[in-house]
Amino acid sequence: MPTALSEEDALRYRRQIIMPEIGEAGQQRIKKATVMIAGVGGLGGLSAGYMAAAGVGRLILVDNDRVAVHNLNRQILYTTADIGKWKTDCALDRLKALNPSCCIDVVKDAIGPDTTTDIADRCDLIIDGTDSIETRMVLNRIAVALKIPFIFGGVSGFDGMLAAFSPGRGACLACMFPDPQTKAAGEIGIIGPTAGVIASLQSMEAVKRLIGKESNMPGALIHFHGLGPRLKKTVVSRNPECPVCA
Repeated sequence: MPTALSEEDALRYRRQIIMPEIGEAGQQRIKKATVMIAGVGGLGGLSAGYMAAAGVGRLILVDNDRVAVHNLNRQILYTTADIGKWKTDCALDRLKALNPSCCIDVVKDAIGPDTTTDIADRCDLIIDGTDSIETRMVLNRIAVALKIPFIFGGVSGFDGMLAAFSPGRGACLACMFPDPQTKAAGEIGIIGPTAGVIASLQSMEAVKRLIGKESNMPGALIHFHGLGPRLKKTVVSRNPECPVCA
């Protein structure tokens, strides 16, 4: 995959390239990158859009769900006409329409260590768009094993949370949630803008890592409270006995 910037790239991404934090060198790094989006729903669909728009060279979309009508209040990558279709197929069409130069691979499979490790091994970064702690723990273990950044996000109602894990720096997800609740009490409510806020923060952290900016939040769990609104940061120390990253 060529990483030199074309004339079209210079036009499309000029508002990024003129930023001193990015420049041509940073944009080339973005173009060279491969990002895995684990789940293309409320969080992952928005993150995938931001990654394609930013000029990420290759996206790998992993999801085995179809679009349902109750997704549409927050999963704005899809339309009513997409109900019943594979999310990955619809996402591919939308993202290629947004940025034809972005290479996009789709994987219609459940996320698990046997199905996802080989996929993640080709990636520079994983963005979490899943909706279960069990799946997120699988992604965390894969990211730690492969030493690649993992951007976690979760939403509920007006609230959300975010953590950006870097290999060898600070806690991992298992340090933060050593005994997670694996069974939800029932269907969780969610409003679209909450997913928008958390996905935007995830995408910001992803871009920073792709251009080589060090994280200023290792071991930090960011809580967003939409009714405030306010952000709260909790720093979690790395667990020296963590079964995943110790």
